[in-house]
Amino acid sequence: MTHTVPPARAGSRHPGRFLRATALLAVGLVFSPAPAFASEGLNGASLSLLWALPFAGILLCIATGPVLYPHLWEHHYGKFAALWAALVVVPLFMLVDAHTVTATLTHTVLLEYVPFILLLLALFTVAGGIFVEGNLHDSAFTNTVLLGVGALLASVVGTTGASMILIRPLIRANDDRYFNAHVVIFFIFLVSNIGGSLTPLGDPPLFLGFLKGVDFFWTTTHLFRETLLAGGLVLFVFMIIDVVLHHREGNFPSKADPTPDSPLRLHGKINLLLLVVIIAAILISASWKPGLSVTVAGATLELQNVMRDLVFVLVTIASIVLTRSEHRAANGFSWGPITEVAVLFAGIFICIVPVMAMLQAGAQGDFAPLVALVSHADGSPNNLAYFWLTGGLSSFLDNAPTYLVFFELAGGDAKTLMTTGAMTLAAISAGAVFMGANSYIGNAPNFMVYAIARDAGVKMPSFFGYILWSAAILLPVFALIGWVFFL
Repeated sequence: MTHTVPPARAGSRHPGRFLRATALLAVGLVFSPAPAFASEGLNGASLSLLWALPFAGILLCIATGPVLYPHLWEHHYGKFAALWAALVVVPLFMLVDAHTVTATLTHTVLLEYVPFILLLLALFTVAGGIFVEGNLHDSAFTNTVLLGVGALLASVVGTTGASMILIRPLIRANDDRYFNAHVVIFFIFLVSNIGGSLTPLGDPPLFLGFLKGVDFFWTTTHLFRETLLAGGLVLFVFMIIDVVLHHREGNFPSKADPTPDSPLRLHGKINLLLLVVIIAAILISASWKPGLSVTVAGATLELQNVMRDLVFVLVTIASIVLTRSEHRAANGFSWGPITEVAVLFAGIFICIVPVMAMLQAGAQGDFAPLVALVSHADGSPNNLAYFWLTGGLSSFLDNAPTYLVFFELAGGDAKTLMTTGAMTLAAISAGAVFMGANSYIGNAPNFMVYAIARDAGVKMPSFFGYILWSAAILLPVFALIGWVFFL
């Protein structure tokens, strides 16, 4: 893999500077102007912007680590996450009573982080057990159909799951071509991002919205037109480019196909049933309200949600037991990616606690300028600004926490946002999901697909080369989406 900056230059040479800087930040948080805290939680109106620095720091590390210092990041990402999380937890315990801090952190971990990561684990395991064997003859029609099917599949098994299932068959179908990098680039656009916008299963930001109270099918009904227009336009542009490049290749000597055509076969079908179980568990948890709950360290766990999360665990175990190991091996399955996601999101969910409190303070907090930026003069939401700001940050930072930030900035009340604020929630959701495609680091599957393609011999563009592709193809589409739906 070619790196933008040699690993030694990117931070491994001067770890002392990083530690000194974080130590100074910790001191600054502890001795910053007295942040008063309400008994029921953090009072965001009294917090300074220093409390947002750990959140910004962990997101920047996630964005730059795999690109600028990949070897250091690969071996020590857990330490980075723990360090940034400690810069929030330690000052909180020093400045606030232990009961308030414990209740706040327990609520974040048990009611938000655990359900989030268990769903990702279940989808990751189930999708990794579905193996598509065989090879299709490449053509513009075949490629367009595969991308279209993949985009639809992304809202069912998630963008990561759909990417894992289809990227290798797509590469095999095009491995005898002179020009095939564009096929993978558009795969990232459509399957790894835009296609995951129709259900909470599709992309992590939308499941976080579900955990906040957004109805399961809300995005299906409210983002359908935006997704159809964005996905349709991108798919149409791909078809034109693919036809042109196929025509150009007709002037070249034919290449031997490394993987000759053979019928497609689907293995691991039991995982399709397990996928239905996951969807059923989510739908039941949203509608079944037995009124039974238990309180753990200040966090109230409702029975329907505990049962849903237990189903996620059981589905994961069942998929491991019932799927043949050779099918997972053929998919290139490993536990590394989900382990990294679990560790990093543990840090993110902790670091975002004071940020959420500050956003809830609205115009009374230090994020007042951001509130003004996404509001019109009369105080009404500027939906176009929500779309571009959420999308712009999601292009280079992880789109799940970015979604949470703007969800809270818009008021944080799911019932209001689904009704009178529906256009604002649609703008936030579309921005987070669609624009994760703008760079290799905007959404988790992007870099995974890039690495798989490079390993298979596809000459993928560099980090900035990919951004040129996304700027040329996606930005005009997103400008049209903003003008049609959010202006």
